[in-house]
Order: sequence, then structure tokens, then C-alpha cells
Amino acid sequence: MTSPPYNLGIRYNRYQDTLPQADYLEWTSTWVAAATRVLRPDGSLFLNVGAKPSDPWTALDVAQAVRSHLKLQNIIHWIKSIAIERELAGKNAGLERDLAVGHYKPINSDRFLNDCHEFVFHFTPTGTTELDRLALGVPYQDPTNIARWSAAADGVRCRGNTWFIPYETIQRRDRDRPHPATFPSRLAEQCLKLHGLSRIELVMDPFTGLGSTAVACARHDVSFVGSDIDETYLAEAVERTWNAALDRAAADKRPAKARRGESRAEKATAS
Repeated sequence: MTSPPYNLGIRYNRYQDTLPQADYLEWTSTWVAAATRVLRPDGSLFLNVGAKPSDPWTALDVAQAVRSHLKLQNIIHWIKSIAIERELAGKNAGLERDLAVGHYKPINSDRFLNDCHEFVFHFTPTGTTELDRLALGVPYQDPTNIARWSAAADGVRCRGNTWFIPYETIQRRDRDRPHPATFPSRLAEQCLKLHGLSRIELVMDPFTGLGSTAVACARHDVSFVGSDIDETYLAEAVERTWNAALDRAAADKRPAKARRGESRAEKATAS
């Protein structure tokens, strides 16, 4: 999974996120073409793209720029914040009151709604890549469905294309999340599981940032390679990935595959 700059004027350390729209889409086509060359015939490219209320076409324009290289197989909606009314949730939910959970950036506007979601476009070479849909399965609310449908034998159903994954609560942005546009590692984890962990040979994120995808790979013992033009972000990504690998090793009670001194980060050169 990867998430390139959105071209929305976000303030990164080094990158200027203000290309003319035509140049940005041409650049998108260029890097996607390079990624397509190394993607397996049954591989997946999970592409997270955001937008802003005053320019809602941005994410869809990016998807169109990919169209000449890959097939759009699924559209996933990453829900960052949601409000659930007690009455609509039903008695089985056990809510005592209406529920509002997650994090979002409030908008002071009488024209636009608060933006509580982002797209994750799932691209594949032919549009026929098989997925492990039940790796993200959710239990049936009505147990009688298990008896009625043979596909429900495992007691879970496909989660669908709306994923509620809030940001982790942090105390200080500059210390705990020193990057202006990140996604939770759990979002990357769900993409990995959906593709099928047993079928993954190597994951690449050309826009590594703070290493959310790398951390997800470390948690599941999946090989990863990443790059970023910003050494500060990359150093933070290496640290976070190493800590995730140590946590996994401790949980498994076995040595980590790599020693800390052997870890190294290679910065990509800007073209």
C-alpha cells in the first residue's frame, strides 16, 4: 500500500506539494507505470488518495491517471470518523446513546461537510486478482444465516468496502506523528490481509513516509522495501519498523530476523 503526495498544498519538510494539475497527473502516470513494470501478474496496488472539500475531484483524477496502466478492481472507503445513531444501530449493538468515534479535521464552512473519509483504490494488472476476503471477515449478526447459506460456514462474511480505522490518539503531533499526511498502519495491514498474506513475496512503498506500510509488514513477517526523498521521515520509518519487528519477535519468543545494526535506509534521489 502506498500514499503519494495529494497535491493539495500540504506542508512537507522537503517536497513542494503544489504542482500544476496537469504536471501532477503526468507525474502520477509516470510512477504508476514504473510500479506496474515490477508488479506480479496477480499483484495488487493499494493506492490511498485524499482530497479536500473545495477540490473533491483530486482523488478521482488520480484514479483516472492510473487507468491506462492498471485495472481498478475495488474501491475501498477508509472511514476515519463516524456517527452512529442508537436507534439505527439496533438493539443487538447495545448502545446506550448515539455514538461518535474517530478523528477528523473540522471545517469551518457553510458550504462543505467535514471530510471523514479517504479513498483506497485497489488496482491490479487484469482486474482478476483473487483475494482472501474472509481474512477481514466479520461475524454474522444473525446466526441463522450460517445455517441458511453454505458460504457462511465459517461464521463470518466479507467486511465489504467500508473500513472504519481511526487514527491513534496522540499527545503531541510533532513528536508522535511528525508527518502532515499519514495513514494508520492498520489500514495497510488490512490491505495485506485482503490480498492474502501467504501469497505475498515482497511489498514496496515508494512513498514510505513514517513507514506505516513497513510497520504492517514487520508485524506480519512480510518482506518490505521502501523509499522516500526525506531523510527525516525515513529515519523515523526505520525506527518504527524496527520496533514493530522487535515487538513481533517478543510475541513469538524468537529472535528477530535482522539485528538493529544491520538495518539501513536508502534514500531515493529526486528526479
